[in-house]
Amino acid sequence: MTRPSVDSTSVHAAAHGEPSTSPVEQAKRAAASRALEEVGSGMILGLGTGSTIRHFLDVLGEAIAAGRLDGIRGVATSRDTETRAGALGIPLIALEEAESLDLAVDGTDEFTPELDLIKGLGGALLREKMVVQAARRFIVIADAGKAVHRLGARAPLPVEVVSFAWRSHLPYFRSLGASPELRRGEDGEPFLTDNGNPIVDLHFESTIPDPAAVEARLRDRAGVVETGFFLGLADAVVVAQVSGDRAGEVTFIPAAGRPA
Repeated sequence: MTRPSVDSTSVHAAAHGEPSTSPVEQAKRAAASRALEEVGSGMILGLGTGSTIRHFLDVLGEAIAAGRLDGIRGVATSRDTETRAGALGIPLIALEEAESLDLAVDGTDEFTPELDLIKGLGGALLREKMVVQAARRFIVIADAGKAVHRLGARAPLPVEVVSFAWRSHLPYFRSLGASPELRRGEDGEPFLTDNGNPIVDLHFESTIPDPAAVEARLRDRAGVVETGFFLGLADAVVVAQVSGDRAGEVTFIPAAGRPA
């Protein structure tokens, strides 16, 4: 069984501010820097998981080290984030130590114009959702390549399930119109979340026509722990353009009907 691992080389590089020249990584860094503007001293922050959030951890760590922010405490959503935050000098507390969080910041695998999300390709969907529901605000950072008109257009829907009889869910997942696939690590072994559970990725032929209905059906299924749907949870998405004349341009998009 493959558990999430931390690349010590990349943690070292992040801790020492080594830049990436990839346009996508530069866009992620720009979005992360804009998201940092929403952070004030003394805040308790939810810290997401994945390649995009690593840039936010970088700029947050730099701000703390430079004295621009103080009294910051973070709640990590994975062992990977916990390790990276520690290397960057970001103080951490457990979720149960905080009655509520001022702000959660995370990346996404897809987002729609309504700011509905699919998350979980980093394998931390359950902990990410627990942290988001404890936060007063949730800001998503992304490059423009994550924008879709309907969920399921580019990313599969991750579903975390208990290990017991996980194959028994496959016919049910197919009944929802999906092609289920057990997630595996680079070694070919089944991937396990930090909670010790496998993930089944649901691939839809084109897009997911009614995400709320699929979410409800999945939640009705005993043995399903969590899904990668984050519907109606984001307060804003910070989007950075990757290419063209607008490369590097960052846009802050608030959810309709919510304060910016």
